[in-house]
Amino acid sequence: MNKVHAYAAQEAGGKLNPFTYELPALGSEEVDIKIHYCGICHSDLSMIKNEWGMTQYPLVPGHEIVGEVIAVGSEVKNLKPGVLVGLGWNSASCMHCDQCMNGSHHLCSTVEGTIVGRHGGFADQVRGHWSWAIPLPEGIDLKKAGPLLCGGITVFNPIILAGVKATDRVGVIGIGGLGHMALKFLNKWGCEVIAFSSNPDKKEQILAMGATKVINSRNPKELESIAGSLDFILNTTNVSLDWNSYLTALAPQGKFHTVGAVLEPMAIPAFSLIMGEKTVGGSPLGSPALTRTMLEFCVRHDIYPMVEEFPMAEVNAALDHLESGKARYRIVLKV
Repeated sequence: MNKVHAYAAQEAGGKLNPFTYELPALGSEEVDIKIHYCGICHSDLSMIKNEWGMTQYPLVPGHEIVGEVIAVGSEVKNLKPGVLVGLGWNSASCMHCDQCMNGSHHLCSTVEGTIVGRHGGFADQVRGHWSWAIPLPEGIDLKKAGPLLCGGITVFNPIILAGVKATDRVGVIGIGGLGHMALKFLNKWGCEVIAFSSNPDKKEQILAMGATKVINSRNPKELESIAGSLDFILNTTNVSLDWNSYLTALAPQGKFHTVGAVLEPMAIPAFSLIMGEKTVGGSPLGSPALTRTMLEFCVRHDIYPMVEEFPMAEVNAALDHLESGKARYRIVLKV
């Protein structure tokens, strides 16, 4: 039995305190990972508060994990002790359904979340299925790689799904933890990138990240100035907006894609879609294979999130920093 030292919430919204638990015997297709770094995501906050109604307590959050394989089961295919890997929101899938067999493991109906019904990465160890433990490419910056395993693949997947081309003019709504990574991806993709932000103080920093232009999302005239011009818009916010204004900004056959977990129904006028043959879609993260591709793309183009580092022992201060909106732009815990 492996003893794991972690930090856990015992109740909805509770502070995290030291927590120890034991892992059972290692499964034949499982790997144990010694954690070096773990990012903090807004999803961790949502799970701590049980905002999605699926949290089980005690909860050890953390699903942007970077570490080293320390044990492998007898049927593990591609990993051995000492290999550096990343583990994101998902940590297992069935490996036999149509979705898994066609490479869309993240759409498996029984996919297992790293912090849903199991303990995550605010700890010194974590366990997962070998297929979701993604080998890290040589030369990757371990201190900044964790957020790529969740936030990074969340905004990279829509670029692939929408078939975004280097010649496209695109928009990103919300330049925070997710949006600033989307800007960097789309800039290196070759696109002209319009950033929608409600914070004018961020403008110069947003332009430095790769945006071609910054639109004040609270100024109707600025929104009107780009009407009918964007081929693709990615929404990374989790609040209700004037969706029709953004649909109006799309060119004919443009695509609006959301990865922000907006809890209220989105009011989408039918004629805004019909008259321009526009589409609205959404997506979760991405498959293990696409995650490997994204990591290679990041190393090739030196794409990393902006991070602030906290020691694991200061996890509550780090969570408060994130919840207060002060994070610029992702937080990483060092074990």
